[in-house]
Amino acid sequence: MVGTEETRLVVLRGNSASGKSSVAAGLRERFGRGLAVVGQDNLRRIVLRERDRPGAANIGLTARYALDAGFHVVVEGILCADRYGDMLTGLRADHRGPTHGYYLDVPFGETLTRHATKPIADDVSETQLRDWYRARDLLPGGIETVIGAGSALHETVDRIMLDTGLAHLPAVDR
Repeated sequence: MVGTEETRLVVLRGNSASGKSSVAAGLRERFGRGLAVVGQDNLRRIVLRERDRPGAANIGLTARYALDAGFHVVVEGILCADRYGDMLTGLRADHRGPTHGYYLDVPFGETLTRHATKPIADDVSETQLRDWYRARDLLPGGIETVIGAGSALHETVDRIMLDTGLAHLPAVDR
């Protein structure tokens, strides 16, 4: 078992350029200290320099540690269901507190438009994005709330803050 009955675990998944990192940053800004953001891209590519493969240590390891240390945790990344589904299911089952999953559902055309505004736009081609894209790559069991591309950033952050109860919890002075 990980975390406490008070810790919140939020999992944000979706395709590249769906807004996961922006939503996670918005949640952290709104909540304040005491909320850990476990970003797949940063952790896997930069911190661990680990390949994207099933059973990899990158997300589960860090999320579990942060929950056990009393942080609320936002896990964000593409986190493809076939590679990360078992790890996320195990993390969800082991977490003592409330866990909420969200899938940011953005059509491929919008993915291309959003990707063009990112710093890595010149490094990642449309062909690569198309290869990575998985339409509605939902985890089994209906455990994720689907949020469409029409939801503005502030609306998505507001919704998650309310759904998870983070809006009513005090920030932790760390």
